[in-house]
Formats: sequence, structure tokens, C-alpha cells
Amino acid sequence: MRLPTALLAPAAFALAAALSGLAAWYGVQVIEARTEAAVTAELRGADMTWVTAATNGLQVHLFGTAPSEAQRFRALNLTGRIVDAGRIRDRMDVTPAQALQAPRFSVELLRNDDGISLIGLVPVAYGQAALAADVAAISDGLQVADMLTEADFPVPEGWDAGVAFGLAALRMLPRSKISIAADAVSVTAIASSEDEKRRLESDLARARPEGLAVSIDISAPRPVLTPFTLRFVRDAAGARFDACSADTERARDAIVTAAVAAGVQGKVDCVIGLGVPTPRWSEAAAEGIAALAEMGSGTITFSDADVTLLAGAEVPQATFDRVVGELDAALPDVFSLDARLPEKTASTAPEGPPELTATLSPEGLVEIRGRLTDEAQRKAVASFASARFGADTVHVATRLDPDLPDGWPVRVLAGLQALSELHEGNLLVQAAMVEVSGVAGSTQAQARIAQTLSGQLGQGQAFAVDVRYDERLDPLAALPTPQECVADLNGVLAVTKIAFAPGSAEIEAEAGHTLDQLAEILKRCLDIPMEISGHTDAQGSEGGNLALSQARAEAVLLGLQGRRVPVGSLTAVGYGESRPLADNDSEAGREANRRIEFTLIDAPTPADQTAEAAAGVAGSQDDIAIPVNADPKAPGAKAPLRRPDGGVPVRPTLPGFGRPQGGRVAVTAPPADMTPPADPDPAGPVDTAGVQDTGTDQPQPEPMDDLVGSGDGDAASEAPPPPDAPTPPGAAPDAGTGPVAAADAAGPAEPFVSAAPTDPTRRPRERPAAP
Repeated sequence: MRLPTALLAPAAFALAAALSGLAAWYGVQVIEARTEAAVTAELRGADMTWVTAATNGLQVHLFGTAPSEAQRFRALNLTGRIVDAGRIRDRMDVTPAQALQAPRFSVELLRNDDGISLIGLVPVAYGQAALAADVAAISDGLQVADMLTEADFPVPEGWDAGVAFGLAALRMLPRSKISIAADAVSVTAIASSEDEKRRLESDLARARPEGLAVSIDISAPRPVLTPFTLRFVRDAAGARFDACSADTERARDAIVTAAVAAGVQGKVDCVIGLGVPTPRWSEAAAEGIAALAEMGSGTITFSDADVTLLAGAEVPQATFDRVVGELDAALPDVFSLDARLPEKTASTAPEGPPELTATLSPEGLVEIRGRLTDEAQRKAVASFASARFGADTVHVATRLDPDLPDGWPVRVLAGLQALSELHEGNLLVQAAMVEVSGVAGSTQAQARIAQTLSGQLGQGQAFAVDVRYDERLDPLAALPTPQECVADLNGVLAVTKIAFAPGSAEIEAEAGHTLDQLAEILKRCLDIPMEISGHTDAQGSEGGNLALSQARAEAVLLGLQGRRVPVGSLTAVGYGESRPLADNDSEAGREANRRIEFTLIDAPTPADQTAEAAAGVAGSQDDIAIPVNADPKAPGAKAPLRRPDGGVPVRPTLPGFGRPQGGRVAVTAPPADMTPPADPDPAGPVDTAGVQDTGTDQPQPEPMDDLVGSGDGDAASEAPPPPDAPTPPGAAPDAGTGPVAAADAAGPAEPFVSAAPTDPTRRPRERPAAP
């Protein structure tokens, strides 16, 4: 059908209009897309990814949040290069300007023998001059270098407490670096001995303010041992060390292994120090100990490179000759051997052998009786004793005898110097023997005495040391070790568990007494990092059990905090059902798995300890423990382990036992066929004690030391228990004591020796049996 002519013209116009509109729309879309792409490319080229460009007709809209006002203007300028500025619409925001942050205030205090330096930034309100004045007040005349700066900002919370603790630490530590901040204080220092290190750590822990994070790192150099001394005795009282020195841990292990093979029981104290005369010291010491063991009885003394072997009176001449010949051939060339076999002598003259005695009372009074050569020596002895014990405490009542043996003055002065190491004791000086006996409050007293006598008397001279260690006289003995703290805490929990309401972290009211006991123990265990571990049975979901165990551990932590326990070193961790002790299929097993435990943070696991014992390495532990012949099925007994190489087995820990007051532990070795049971108790840690590594500074010579010299060392003897002390089950009977026996073997045997690795100068304290 053909359209009328009248309609053709309007239709043509309408079509043309539609086509024009479509062409215009398409052109606008192309222009907008190209404009947007060009603007975006320009902005991205300037690394302004935070801004977004969008076109609307001829307009270009910019969106985004500019980091600063300058960045916003830069985005507008870059867009203006592509399109006319009149077409740009600014839709951008600008990040609000932040208030100026306060700086981190901190101060470093550096102290040595030359002076004290102050470096850091302090608040103006606290005062640079005030801090410098406080430091000058405790400087003891040292020069103070003030390099502090100030900033006008408020004093941060905790700043005053941190500065007060830092100044207290600076007063205690003559060689230290102390870093102070509002939330933490770090102390790095050098102590002169292990004893001083232990004391300083204890003092700083007590001075730490509540809530302040404190890091303490105090190191003690190894002592210089002069002379480098080792003395091994084997007599009726048993085998033992009077003094033991080594230059390395490997050397110490070799010496201890030889001593155990020669019959030593219990723990062995062996000092690692400087001054060894030869790197082959441990080889020579092991050969000497083995020779003495083969001979049967006697003493062998190493004083630097001089070796003195005194055989027992009952040793046959043939055995003596054979052993001495083999030892002389085995010793390294640097060592000089002097071996002697005593002979039966006729009775002395009616007057009796020459001797001098000295008695030191518990009150510090000294009475000296016997013979001296002349008046000059009497004055010298009185002066020397007054210098050692005090001028008002010495009474000299001696007679003169010009026919005394050669070297008598040296023997007397050396004996008095040795006697001064004791709290109370006796000295007997004879022509052929110097004997020192008594009680000391230091585990190192016997070693120092043996070292003094060995160095002063010279090679080949006989002496005997019989020193009993009394823990009540030791100021460090009452400080518990981290291992003892954890053992005490878990011992309480083994008797009475902390009860919770079913399915909740609410502590039952009857558990209050248990928390009170835990709080009392923790108040004695300052600043020891420990973990409060929460455990559940396998009932319920794994995630729910994990959350419940965490909540219960935190509830115990809060309960202890409410009992005024410093909890800064405690961490609450929940393990849920992941660490069961027993089978969850029975009610008894589930009850055992629902528990709270205390563990040392960063402490070695039982597997690590077993591996360490198998390798024969002492590690950082301080005592070697020989296991007892105890019934491995006894209640509470842990599975005994044995080293793969057949060496000293690892002693199981028997909970509830402790060291009686004083007393050397006499422990018997297990049968050779003792092997670990098939299923050792996974709950109890295996006690893998190492060898005690102690050290002490050498004392400065006294005025008379030019005659006697100065010798010092480190080892320990322990005191026998009271006569009426009961003998523990399985203990070895007392072997008896001779006139020159040391106290190492005195007293009844104990079931085990508790290691004390964090304090190498201290015996483990007595622990009462669990109720």
C-alpha cells in the first residue's frame, strides 16, 4: 500500500529526527567513555589510586578520599589537563587531620666503673633535672653524664613506677644497663659470682612494682680457680670429691663419669672455671680417679699440674707399685706424680707428736692451743687470726717449741685460713696431716678448704676435710627453684583438685582452700614464668571443650589474683580435650582428664629431658642424680629410664619426698637389668638432673697471705641428719666414718635427689610430704 503524498514529508522528518537523536546519543556515549578513560589513565599514571572518575554527559565527577588537601588539589589539576575545568565536579573527601601523637618516652641508664650516663627523652612535667639529680644522689661520687632531652607532653601512665624501679636497680648494680619506659623496664647486668647473681635476681624480683613488665638478664663470669684443684677420696666412708674443677662441660661430664664408675653416689658438684693448666685436665683426672678406685682406698689430689696420690694403709705394696706405674705412664707429660704408701711407724715419744688445735665456736669465738716455733710466729698467728675472725674473738694459748718440723708456720696459717670458711669447726695441725672439720652454711665451703690446703701446703702433703653442710645456715637455701615451685603447686592439686560447676568455669566454694594453698606457694615463687593449663574430658564438642578449658584456666588466674598473688608471670592456656591423661571411655578416666596443671614456660619437656639424659649431656641442669633401688610400682613412682649407652640412668621422681635438714644423700645404683616399663606414666615429669656448676669469686689475700698464699675453689659437702632421724625405705645403711672422712657419705640414704637447675649454688630445700 502506498502512503499518501501528504504523509511522506512528515514521515521523512520523523525518521531523520530519530536517526539524528540516535547518532547524538551514541556520540555522547563514545565521548564520555573516552573522556573517563583518559582521566583515569592520567590519575593512575600519577599513582593516585584513591580517586575514581565518572562522566555524566560533558561533566566529569571525581570521587574518593584524599589523604590530604594537597592531594585533592593535585587530582583536580591532573583532570583539568584532560577536560575543561568548568566540566569538573569535585565529589572528593579529605582525611581528617589527626592530633599530634605524643612521643615514646624512654631513658637508658648506663653504669660502669667510670661513671653513669643518662640517654633518652623525658616529659617536661617529670623534669630532666630531677632525674639527673636522683641519679647523682646514688652515684657514689661517680661522674654523671646527662644526655637527656625533654618534650612537652603529659607524663604517661606507669612512668613514675618504671623510673623508681630503674633507679632502685641502678643502685644495686654497679655494672649495668637499664632501659626504662612507661610500660616496661629491661635490666642487663654483670654479677661478680653466681651467689651474687642469685641474690640480685631475688632482690630485683621483690622490688618489681605490681603490673610493670620487667626483664632481668644478669650474667656471672666463670671464676678463676687458683690453684686449679681436684681432690678425690675413697675410704671407709665411701667415694667422694672434696673438690672438683673442670674447664668445660665436656670435661666435667668425663670427670663425673669416672667418679660414678669409681663408686660415687648421689649428686656431684664440679665447678667449671678458668685457670686449667692443660686442655687434657679431664683426661688426667679420669685416669687418677680410675687408678685410686683400682687401688681400693686413699686420696688423689690435682693441684694445677702437681698430682699427689696417697694410698690407704691397707693397700698391698704390689698393687701400689702396679697402679702407680700404670698411672704415671697414662698421665699427660705436663703432670708430675708424687705417690706414697704409708708405712707402719713406731710409737712416738712420751711427749706426744707436735700439734696445734684451733676451735671455732658457733658464736664466732676462736681458741688456739698447741705449739708454735717462737714468739714471732705466735704474734703472726694472732695477727692473722684476728684479721680472719675479728680482734675481740681470738684467744691464743700456745707454748713455744723450737724443734717443730719444717714448714710448721705455713701449715698453721693455711689451716686457720681454711677454718675461716666454716660457721663452726675444728683445726688439727700435725707434722704429717692437717685436718679441718666442722659445719658450714655454704655448699662451696668444703671445696674452698680443699683448694686452700692443696695450694698452700704444696704437693705431696696430706690433709683431710670433714665439713657438714647445714641448710639452716645457708641464706640461699630457703629460696625455692622454679622446678620446686611447680612441683609444690601440682602436689597441692594432686591432693585436692579445683572443682568447677558442671559445664561452666565457676569455681566451687569448696575449692577456696585449695586456691589459698596455691596462693601461699606462689607468693614464695616470685617472677617465675608459669602456665596455668586447663584440660577437659572428651564429652561435648572439641571447640566447646577448648573454650571451657580456657575459661577455667582464666578463672583460676583471677582467683589467685584475688588472693593478692602477683600474676604478671602467669599465663592461662586452655587445651581442651587434646592432652588426656587417661581413657575417656570410663568415668574415672574422664575425671582424671578434667584438671588444672601448672607448668614452667620454656621448660624442657619430659621427652627433651629423656633425650638429654640419653646423650649424657648435663645441659643447664646442676645436679647429677643416681636412681634408687625403689620399687617402680610404688604409688606415685615414675617410670625409671636408662641411658642407651648403659650409663647413669635417669632417676624417677617420687612425689612427696624431700631432702631432710642437711645430710648427704646415699643413693644406690639400680640393677643392671633395669629397663623402663612398657607404659610409663605420662603425667609426671622425668627428673633429669645434671652436674652442679657453681663458682665464686676468689677472696683477696689477707695480710699474712704472703706466707700462706691464697687458694679458693668450689664444691660442696652436706651435713648428716640428726642422730634420731629415721632411715627412709630403701636407703643404704651408713658406711661409717673414719677420722678424716668428709661428710659426703654421712647420714642415712634418701630415695632421690631433687635437682635445682636455676640455682647452681644451692641445695634443694626440704619439701613436706603431701597431706
